[in-house]
Amino acid sequence: MTQSSSFITTETGGRQNMFATEAAPQVVENYTSHAVEAEKANGRWAMIGFIAALGAYATTGQIVPGIF
Repeated sequence: MTQSSSFITTETGGRQNMFATEAAPQVVENYTSHAVEAEKANGRWAMIGFIAALGAYATTGQIVPGIF
């Protein structure tokens, strides 16, 4: 059986354990469009990578230059 205060827990044998307290969550305003902007950025980077891969294939004739 344990007794708890805000920071220290005392067990039945009289031993005390000190546990870390959980940090309070922070509220961030205007956070709703973050996922939409991240998806747009990921899509743009994917398009750039695809065009770069096509350019590398057109100039070298290899799928991955230096490997295949």
